[in-house]
Amino acid sequence: MAPKQMLFCVLQVLTMFAVVSAAGVAPATLSPSIEKHQEAKVTKSHTLDNLNLLIFMFLLSMTVVTSWIFKYRRLRFVHETGLAVIYGLIVGIIIRFGTSSSSSMTIDVNPAINQSVGSPPDRLRLSFQLEKNETVSYLYGYQGESASKENEELNKATFDPEIFFNVLLPPIIFHAGYSLKRRHFFRNFGAITAFAFLGTTISCVVVGGIMYGFTRLMLLYSQNWTTWKMTNFGLTDCLFFGAIISATDPVTILAIFHDLNVDVDMYALVFGESVLNDAVAIVLAGSIEQYKSSNFDGLAVIEAIGTFVGIFIGSFVLGSVVGAMTAVLTKFTKIRDYPLLETTLFFLMSYSSFLAAEATGRLTGIVTVLFCGIAQAHYTYNNLSTESKIWTKQLFHLLNFLAENFVFLYIGISTFSFKTDKWDVSFIFAAFLAIIVGRMCNIYPLSFLLNLGRSNKIKNNYQHMMMFSGLRGAIAFALAIRNTSTAGRQVIFTTTLIIVITTVILCGGLTTQMLQWLKIRVGVEDETEMQNFHPVGSVPGDSDRSRGSTVQLPPESIPDKTWVLMKWYSFDSKFVKPLLTNSRPTLIETLPSCCEPLARFLTTQEQLESDQHIDGDSDTEVILDENAMSIGDGGSSINGSATISANDTQTLAKQGQSISDEGDLGLGINGIRNSSIII
Repeated sequence: MAPKQMLFCVLQVLTMFAVVSAAGVAPATLSPSIEKHQEAKVTKSHTLDNLNLLIFMFLLSMTVVTSWIFKYRRLRFVHETGLAVIYGLIVGIIIRFGTSSSSSMTIDVNPAINQSVGSPPDRLRLSFQLEKNETVSYLYGYQGESASKENEELNKATFDPEIFFNVLLPPIIFHAGYSLKRRHFFRNFGAITAFAFLGTTISCVVVGGIMYGFTRLMLLYSQNWTTWKMTNFGLTDCLFFGAIISATDPVTILAIFHDLNVDVDMYALVFGESVLNDAVAIVLAGSIEQYKSSNFDGLAVIEAIGTFVGIFIGSFVLGSVVGAMTAVLTKFTKIRDYPLLETTLFFLMSYSSFLAAEATGRLTGIVTVLFCGIAQAHYTYNNLSTESKIWTKQLFHLLNFLAENFVFLYIGISTFSFKTDKWDVSFIFAAFLAIIVGRMCNIYPLSFLLNLGRSNKIKNNYQHMMMFSGLRGAIAFALAIRNTSTAGRQVIFTTTLIIVITTVILCGGLTTQMLQWLKIRVGVEDETEMQNFHPVGSVPGDSDRSRGSTVQLPPESIPDKTWVLMKWYSFDSKFVKPLLTNSRPTLIETLPSCCEPLARFLTTQEQLESDQHIDGDSDTEVILDENAMSIGDGGSSINGSATISANDTQTLAKQGQSISDEGDLGLGINGIRNSSIII
């Protein structure tokens, strides 16, 4: 026998011995009939897995082709996410009612010792006798509550919920941060944070309160709740449902907004709220789960608030740190000479931020990867090679599209394939009423309060459109499907499923009509919009002026209400960006002379040779759709310093106050980078 053949035989024997031993079976007890039977099972499982994935690939292809037809024909009554849900529903019906139960063998097992346990065991060791008096033992893993009728095809169509959290959600959330239009986001920063933080909390409390009152009636009059033993469905469960169902995901509406070039303020408010709202809802749900008391306890409420703040801040810091680490690696190494390795490192570091947060057991990966994406766009992107800039934008755009549509396909399929029959129509109707009331208590009161301090008011038609834009999507579904171990959680899951499907199809399909009814401007290009909105310290109509010497910005033109953000932009442009990127000015120019040795050590040769002044708030290079934004003509300059002429400096102080009132933070297009202007 040749040495290679002998080695191959030895490896086969060792592999067989390891597999058999791991299952708790002695090698001598395996008969040829058992091996043949197990091989048949493995082959069948492999076939079903591939068939299941093939179905999803086919459905994704159908969604892409149909979406192209709709875009080509300019049909906007159904978005691709709505199409994915519809296709998923059709396939789910076919799988549920068009396939027969498989001939797999099931044995009912009862414990030998009658003892009660707090929760199902993680593994079950089953020992039984074969026909030839052979005794074998196998380990079986926990898969969830048993349905009345098992169907292997349905089981295969149901994925592990952790796949959504660990595989599908991270690219969706990272893409939201990486492609964030920071100009418009910070222009409406106050309103966005108010809607995301206060609004989501208000919605959670209102929905939870309404559902708590409804569930008290259900416990008295509903036969289903008695049968399902849901007497312990308390205030914590209602608030948890309020938290997850408050996570909005207006991907359908935002896509239509983009296609129609809806007013940029309208787009920024809806998009900005949805980005932060998802993060807030996830942290809020996690905090409520730790609050086990069914009655209001002041100390417990304070602890829950502290947990919320701690988790959010910790996740924010971790995501920012990972983004800064990636920026340092790309700045101080020559990895940019190898774009493939550079793009791979960028992807791995970004995904590692999510895993690092989840591995702590306390932080939330969704918040971490969101702020990691923002940090990567703000710092790391500037260090990437030209190829890597293109590849990273296209890569995460593609991953976002595939993951989002895959989730909505699965939402449709799981309506019929998921192993639960806890459907409560009255609970679903009460939930719809609760989320409408909760959304109203979020949008209208906060808009009224915000308008008291804004010169650029949130118009009534904008408020109505924001009310309409509260679709539920991937985040709410993923939070609901993650734990369905009890009857109460199964009712929450099925209710969330119906709400997501209804809002995506119905609200997404009526978006164009709502824009017409509410008379919201469409066809507004960013360049046109910016003609009525100027940076602090700039003068309209001077995009063609030349640049020259520096003049100090008059102190009276700096609005007091932006003092904190102005200080951050100044610190960021003088110290953080020179440290983490190859932009100018360098640390040699900004640090005190006593720190010159350290500054030279932290300054690269590329930075010394670069004449690039990167704006701290510019998003011109991070927009995925290159046609979505145009920056003036060839003579314009948007680099964080306003371009004006010497003759206009006399009128700057007078115009400062009116200009600063634009938006609700007075940041202008690019925020305030420093207190100097160039003439």
